[in-house]
Parts: sequence; C-alpha cells; structure tokens
Amino acid sequence: MELTSKQRAALRAMANSIDTIGQIGKGEIDADVVRLVEEALTARELIKLRVLGNSMLTAKEAANTLAEATGAAVVQVIGTRFVLYRANPKKPVIVL
Repeated sequence: MELTSKQRAALRAMANSIDTIGQIGKGEIDADVVRLVEEALTARELIKLRVLGNSMLTAKEAANTLAEATGAAVVQVIGTRFVLYRANPKKPVIVL
C-alpha cells in the first residue's frame, strides 16, 4: 500500500495521540505476532508498536516485515517506535 505525502502527514498527526499497543521483543516476528497485528489493524486501522532494546531487529526492519506480512503501510519510524496503517475493508474509520 502506497501513501501520498499528504496522507502520510495526516496519519502521522493522528498517530501522535495514540498509545503504543504492542512490543517486538527478542524473539523474531512469528505467525502469532503477525496475527495480533492483523487483528489490531482491522480494529483500529492505525497502530503504534515498539521494538525493545533486546530485539535482533531494528524498528525499520520490524515495521517493513510486519507491513509486508499484513498488507499495511509504514507511516513512520522514529527511534524504537513505528506506526502502521491499513484501512478496514468493511468499515473504514479513517478516510484519507
């Protein structure tokens, strides 16, 4: 999913006020993590995750891996946090 710079900017602004809902630890991104991210994206559309210091992945690597696995777009990566977006196909909440 590709976002325009205006869409990305709008999503970044929305992401400022949301809480981090998950963490990527020292284990790799497995099917359970992908399933949880899928469910969160379907419910919320815009989610913020964090990569712990003991993880073997950087935030950018984790964001790209999860985005590819879930069909989401990487909105932003800052430090150890990253934001993913995927519109809900049945009932979109965020209209870009």
